[in-house]
This record gives sequence, C-alpha cells and structure tokens, in this order.
Amino acid sequence: MFELLFTKFDEKIQLTQDEKELSKSFFIPKKIRKKQYLLQEGDVSKYAAFVDKGFLRSYTVDNKGTEHILQFAFEGWWIADQYSFLTSTPSRYNIDALEDCELLLITKEAETQMLEKIPKLERYFRILLQNSLIATFKRLESSLSDTAEEKYNQLIRNCPTIVERVPQHMLASAMGITPETLSRIRKQISLRK
Repeated sequence: MFELLFTKFDEKIQLTQDEKELSKSFFIPKKIRKKQYLLQEGDVSKYAAFVDKGFLRSYTVDNKGTEHILQFAFEGWWIADQYSFLTSTPSRYNIDALEDCELLLITKEAETQMLEKIPKLERYFRILLQNSLIATFKRLESSLSDTAEEKYNQLIRNCPTIVERVPQHMLASAMGITPETLSRIRKQISLRK
C-alpha cells in the first residue's frame, strides 16, 4: 500500500530504505467506501490523507443547500482541511469519497514525530505546501479571468480521466458554473472536433 507514496517521495527527495520503512509506522491505512465521509463540517480535521486508490472531494454547502467543490483528490494526491488540521478548530468543509478509497492517514502529532525522525521529509512537505499555494493562486486567478471553456480545458489537462470519474454537476461545481453551461461547453467542443 505504500508504493505510490514512496514513488511520490522519490519525485522530490531521496529516502533510504530504512527511512521509508520507518515512515510507514507513522501512517494509518484506512479504507472508506464510496459516499463515506473522511471529514464532516463541524468536526476537527484529525488527519491528512494520502490517496493510494480512489477519488475524493472537499466541498462546502451554502445556506441555499448548494455544494461548492474546492478540491478533488485522486491517486497520489493529499487531502485535508489544512486550516482545521493545523489549528485543531472545527472544519467548515466536508470530505467524502466519490469512489471506494484506500488511504494513508497521518495525524498532526505523527507528522511532527515523523519529521523529527526523518528530517528529509520536511523538504517534501515544504514543496507540497508551496505547490498547493501556487495552485490556489492559479485557481483564484482562473476564477476571476478565465472563460468557462478555459476552466474546463484546464481541468481536463490537469486530470484527463476526471470526466469519466466525476458526475457533470460536480465538475460544474468545481469550476463555479452551472451544469447547463458545462453541457453547452462540452457540446461546442465536440462540434469543433
């Protein structure tokens, strides 16, 4: 279950086999079923989750009952409400499984211990944090300036299989558009091909 995690580590840092074996002791393997929650609004985010298999989403629900998807996480990605995880305050978000998932969970305390025992991982998590910050700013800029079609094309470039794995209304929510607008965009794109 740790092969993909180690592959992701190897993309950024080089751990010895002993360090990889030691790192296993800090994670909790967890399977969750489709539609099962990893985190519910109002609960404190106790875990950061590495997705070994499956697909999750992070979202909020507004006063009108409309879902607003903030993030999808598929194989090789991390997901958590970082603010709740780091501050131990109740989350404003939900995280649930869109497919059956196999996850590697880590608590804040276990992460701190792991980073003390394997200092090279500090660099790995710093790079992840930097990349997350960049992605957040790019998404904000896109939401302010890109057309709906540009947002859709960017989503497909970032995750080519997402169209097969996620219902259209969720894709629209993640892009900040209506499902009808997404249908029109997809139709226009198919007519041009």
